[in-house]
Amino acid sequence: MHHRLSRLVLAAATAVALAGCGSSASSGNGGAGTEDGGTEQVKVGVIPIVDVAPVYLGEKKGFFEERGIELTLESGQGGAAIVPGVVSGQFQFGFSNVTSLMVAHSKGVPIQSVANGVASTGKDGADFGGVAVAKDSKITSAKDLAGKKVAVNTLKNIGDTTVRESVRKAGGDPENIKFTELPFDQMPAALSEGRVEAAWLVEPALSIAKSQGARVVASNFVDAAPDLTVATYFTSAKTAQENPELVKKFTEAVNESLRYADEHPDEVRDILGSYTKIDPKLAKSMTLPRWPAEINRDSIEKLAELGRADGVFSKTPDLDALFR
Repeated sequence: MHHRLSRLVLAAATAVALAGCGSSASSGNGGAGTEDGGTEQVKVGVIPIVDVAPVYLGEKKGFFEERGIELTLESGQGGAAIVPGVVSGQFQFGFSNVTSLMVAHSKGVPIQSVANGVASTGKDGADFGGVAVAKDSKITSAKDLAGKKVAVNTLKNIGDTTVRESVRKAGGDPENIKFTELPFDQMPAALSEGRVEAAWLVEPALSIAKSQGARVVASNFVDAAPDLTVATYFTSAKTAQENPELVKKFTEAVNESLRYADEHPDEVRDILGSYTKIDPKLAKSMTLPRWPAEINRDSIEKLAELGRADGVFSKTPDLDALFR
């Protein structure tokens, strides 16, 4: 994963250089196209998971249009892959977990968080993410994960860092956990077929696994920090500098979308089918995350501390510069 992340960061740096040499994505307004009447066309890199439901809901409700933003939401493979797209100008904004952002920023990638994205429910055993084991597993607590093969969606990132914290809090030794990388949607089958002994999953994969008999043995986001800020929306330093008004309008629209989603869970569940392949029955029963408008700075500092302890960062990230 270290080499893959390095390649992603190198790609981002290369994209910046290309943008500076006259890429069509580069313009005085940070890459956003402006239509007649002052409407700006804005592309946002997102991941097709429950976490980003508020922006889809906000777009439907007109929160972005009211501010002169014509929104296009494009799916990426993950936060780490979206970062180069934002830096190059392919996207004006992106969605990523905060550990991915801290890793990129610590390596000199010019990005800046602009709005909260998603947060843990803060409820042990009732969060939108957790570590699950097969129904016949002898693992009964996070302590038992020591020495086991555990699936995460990305190595050296928010998954394995928070899982290690769950193990520590339960009195186990996380040093010899064998983390393996798998996409979330492949984890339920990997668990039931015995290819991994445990998996860190988020919704809807978590509910799919539980419907197959899997048991949750740890709520790793809850163990990491109270009311953990898991992900945020971000932009490039170029866009933030050259088009601060767009950033301001986008942030306002996202914040309104977050508040609306938090207050209208039924509408969140209804819109999931518009951008994911989630079964409607599952959408009605799964655990939703929280979408506060405010970033929990204390929780981000805790993630940075865990990342440093686990060797995720080669250099301490500048949180004041990244999360302004």
